[in-house]
Amino acid sequence: MKSTSSYALPHAGRADMSVAAPDVQEQAQLCERAVRKASIRLLPVLLLGYIFSYLDRINVGFAALTMNHDLGLTSAQFGWGAGLFFVSYALCEVPSNLALHRFGARLWLSRIMVTWGVLSAAMAFAVGPHSFYALRLILGVAEAGFFPGVAFYLTSWFPRAYRVRVLAWFTLGIPLASVIGGPLSGALLSIHAFMGLSGWQWLFIAQGLPAAVLGIWAWAVLSNSPKDATWLSHEERGALVNQLESEVTASSTQSFRSAVADPRVLLLTLALFTLSTGIAGIGMWLPQIINREGLGLFRTGMLSTIPYACAGLAMVVAARWMDKGRDYAASLTMSSAVAALGFVVSAVSDSVGVALVGITIAMIGVNIARTALWAIPPTFLSGAAAAGCIAVINAVANCAGFAGPAMVGVVKEMTGSFTAGLMTLAVALAVTAGLAIVLGRIRR
Repeated sequence: MKSTSSYALPHAGRADMSVAAPDVQEQAQLCERAVRKASIRLLPVLLLGYIFSYLDRINVGFAALTMNHDLGLTSAQFGWGAGLFFVSYALCEVPSNLALHRFGARLWLSRIMVTWGVLSAAMAFAVGPHSFYALRLILGVAEAGFFPGVAFYLTSWFPRAYRVRVLAWFTLGIPLASVIGGPLSGALLSIHAFMGLSGWQWLFIAQGLPAAVLGIWAWAVLSNSPKDATWLSHEERGALVNQLESEVTASSTQSFRSAVADPRVLLLTLALFTLSTGIAGIGMWLPQIINREGLGLFRTGMLSTIPYACAGLAMVVAARWMDKGRDYAASLTMSSAVAALGFVVSAVSDSVGVALVGITIAMIGVNIARTALWAIPPTFLSGAAAAGCIAVINAVANCAGFAGPAMVGVVKEMTGSFTAGLMTLAVALAVTAGLAIVLGRIRR
């Protein structure tokens, strides 16, 4: 089989066959067919995994509506406990990705899903602040490496022309989880003393254990690389592998040591840190912000779906646009600025309705910004550099998952309102936009 390095697939769409030589045209068709099969086989379980991964992060925010009283947690204690997950998660990111490289994505991603599912369900048995802290820390260890592991795994399966769209469909798990999680969490919280457990306890169990089942499914359908995919024909495997290898050869940085010293890696790390501060801060506190006028558990759950539903739709549409322009730094700048504006609108309004509009704008911005940011590393990193730096960027940035919720909690306790906390998140997103401008200039 001849190498496919002489052709390139344009913009995540069909290859331009009109001027292609016969052999190249055939290889392009085989590669496209392999990508289609891989999408159908791999993305569903990974998307569902990310849905439950994010449910695992935000369900504690819904549980807080009744759990805080039962466990005797103050706003500050809840904020610290919610954020502790991200401390252990961040510390274990790089070791987890190294383990994935050693043992293979099939085994390691399946293991992550099973262990975090079991431990997420165990959150139902917290009895006070200390056990709440401990369970959040252990849960972070179990779940560490899922997102960067999948992000790196997708680069080993999908040629560059398809990656933004594939990444957008994978990260669609966040808005989908929030759309599903709001009403479901509200309904579960309404359960009273069923089998001796409160609604918040059933919330953790019902949203945790399915992840363990997904881990078994992942073991059944994932293949470590295209070379191991017996469900692709020999010709399809060859075309896909050749295209991926041709792109690795063209990459600018393959050494992890060289990549760590690249200023673009530092800028991406800082940008994701400030972006994640906004994402985690609003994700943990959204139910309590909406419920500040006593709307009730079910209405709060339903209203919380609006920002995420709008964000999911906007993200898929924006992915198509970004595939055409390929100026990811500019997309990151604009979407971060939009998110900052949304947080300001939410902060200055006394109306729940106007605040919800502001949060929706912010959610649209941060979700598009996240997709744009993660499209940047594969444009100048490959191989060990990509695997290591994706983990490092995500690990450092996830410390913001601790900073965001804790910061909003402390500020709320000091001021008695969410206004100052939301303004702080707006500043974080403005910093993200500034970093993206600098990154864009370096890339030019």
